[in-house]
Amino acid sequence: MREPGAPASVDDRLAARLGMLRTERGWSLEELSRRTGVSRSTLSRLERAELSPTTVVLGQLCTVYGRTMSRLLMEVEAEPPQLVTAARQPVWRDERAGFVRRSVSPPHPGLRAEVIEGTLDAGASLAYENAPVPGVEQHIWVLEGTVEITVEGTVHTVHEGDCLRFRLRGPSHFRCPGPSRVRYALMIVLP
Repeated sequence: MREPGAPASVDDRLAARLGMLRTERGWSLEELSRRTGVSRSTLSRLERAELSPTTVVLGQLCTVYGRTMSRLLMEVEAEPPQLVTAARQPVWRDERAGFVRRSVSPPHPGLRAEVIEGTLDAGASLAYENAPVPGVEQHIWVLEGTVEITVEGTVHTVHEGDCLRFRLRGPSHFRCPGPSRVRYALMIVLP
């Protein structure tokens, strides 16, 4: 058992991830046992980090969860930092397009969401041909200014304080009509 406030060990994170995968599917321990051939008590002990899985058991779990062992281990090997200071937030600029992108909460293999701050100059526009991941969930909260966002052929005018949310499955277009720049927070959640 770890001390309160101590970072979780790889075994603790693996146990938590295994429990999360089972819960995401709505399976009971009995159902998982039926699917894997691993006893319910062993599965329960694995999810409570009382027992480390053998390679064979981990392989059986990976099979029912549709993951390679390396992918599952990648998901738990390194926890993302809880605090991402402003100095560590990558900033990318496209001066020609009039766009600045700050990765406020960068993507991480163990997390499904990220937060981006976008700034688009007055009169500037960005067009994306396809969704980076079909069905990706996006929430766009305008912090300053106004932006026109076209999704599935519909133009949405989003003003300061407004939030537009949708699942992106195709092209999208962002345009700042002015008279001043627009600054917005974009929350991306993978399906």
